[in-house]
Amino acid sequence: MQQVIRGLVVASWVIVVTSADASAATCESLSALKLRDVAITQAQVVPAGLFVLPQGVFSTAGDAPFLRDLPAFCRVAATLKPSRDSHIEIEVWLPIDNWNGKFLAVGNGGWAGRISYAPAGRSLIDGVRRGYATASTDTGHKTPPGQAGGEAHFAIGHPEKLIDLGYRAVHEMTVTSKALITQFYGRAPGLSYWNGCSTGGRQGLMEAQRYPDDFDGIVAGAPANYWTHLHSWDLSVAVPALNSPASLIPRAKLTLLNNAVLAACDASDGVKDGVLNNPPVCAFNPATLRCRVGDTSDCLTAPQLESVARVYSSARTTSGQEIFPGKDPGSEANWTSVSSDARRPVDVALGSFQVAYADPDWDWKTFNVDRDMKVVDERLGPVLNAIDPDLSAFKARAGKLILFHGWNDTLISPRNTVNYYASVVTKMGSPQDSWLRLFMAPGMNHCNGGVGPDRADWLAALEQWREFNKAPGQILATRANEDRTTTARPLCPYPQVAAYKGSGSTDDAANFVCRDK
Repeated sequence: MQQVIRGLVVASWVIVVTSADASAATCESLSALKLRDVAITQAQVVPAGLFVLPQGVFSTAGDAPFLRDLPAFCRVAATLKPSRDSHIEIEVWLPIDNWNGKFLAVGNGGWAGRISYAPAGRSLIDGVRRGYATASTDTGHKTPPGQAGGEAHFAIGHPEKLIDLGYRAVHEMTVTSKALITQFYGRAPGLSYWNGCSTGGRQGLMEAQRYPDDFDGIVAGAPANYWTHLHSWDLSVAVPALNSPASLIPRAKLTLLNNAVLAACDASDGVKDGVLNNPPVCAFNPATLRCRVGDTSDCLTAPQLESVARVYSSARTTSGQEIFPGKDPGSEANWTSVSSDARRPVDVALGSFQVAYADPDWDWKTFNVDRDMKVVDERLGPVLNAIDPDLSAFKARAGKLILFHGWNDTLISPRNTVNYYASVVTKMGSPQDSWLRLFMAPGMNHCNGGVGPDRADWLAALEQWREFNKAPGQILATRANEDRTTTARPLCPYPQVAAYKGSGSTDDAANFVCRDK
């Protein structure tokens, strides 16, 4: 570790058993701390036990607006104004006792716009429970109530707010958080980690690319790092189907397609469990479901098959240039862009074009991939895309990066993460597994959920790697089943896959081994 800390190793993090340094500050005194472009708006101790979430924020465990069993912490809220049009709100939670000596920042989703209080695994609550001084930001704007992924109207005519969202808010939050930590504990954090998925994955990669000194380790799950091309793919698939309703696919038929894919490919890995272990090798041909006469519930019409082909395929310009990869076999049951339930493209994707054209009423029905992707690339790409493969500065400071993605992700193609990983290895030379590893999760949807084991402690794996040089040869993933049993599988460093040994329970990770494809 970078800092000598007397403590105990419990699970995979350090619990500090010494008291704060003599130079430490009280929680309330942090409100008087003077930092450039920073206004401290709150600094108060939250007693151990029940924490009432801010209005409109709910626990993922249910609808209760509170969480139990939290340690006592100093809750600091601040507003950062690095530009005239910036209003970045952050919260930093500082454990009163048993600080582990480290800093953890957690990411956002969609267009952000809210502080990450409660989502399991990547939140202020999760971080402070582990003993971390933990921070989160709204990235400089507020998401309207009821907007799951947020909307982008805040950025129309506000280029500084777009920059805040793109990269500045996270960096400024990190700098401010470290200053607060140093003031409160009397010493700087020994190590700093990032944990994010989706937009949070993009934020993590942006940090590694633009501000490699901010973090010692980064978990970047399902990263939306090729933001403009991801949203161009979304519209390339959705708009043709929405403009031609015969191309939309009823939910029952998406399930029909998924069942056919599983029937063709599920057992090829030696385990018939409703999960494709390595979807790219599934050679199922959707044309086998073509309707012979009319349109019945047990077949797909020609227009519906065209939609299926678009979802599976990479979007391309008219000249054939690849834009963004499509979805993988096994994910069909949860497709939304071509579902008959769809009424318009997803708001997160529409937002990019609304901002690029400075028009909240931009007509998506007229989408033209050559014209519109060029505009969004030019106006948003330099700020939002995190696709630079040169991570040599992050590597040089002994940084560790864990990428992960679920093969059943229906929001962001898992092959985008594979492509970015490959671009780094190509740029920096092979091998790079001393500091960079990618884990693909069979059956997992976007960040979590799905039909496969979707719960893994990515942060613990990162801690072991960065602090004890224990590189993750595999990471355990679990899934709680409806019958109260648990399925456990190892997730393997890409391009390896988990292979069944041939005997023993297929719910036991010990009966699988990581092997080359």
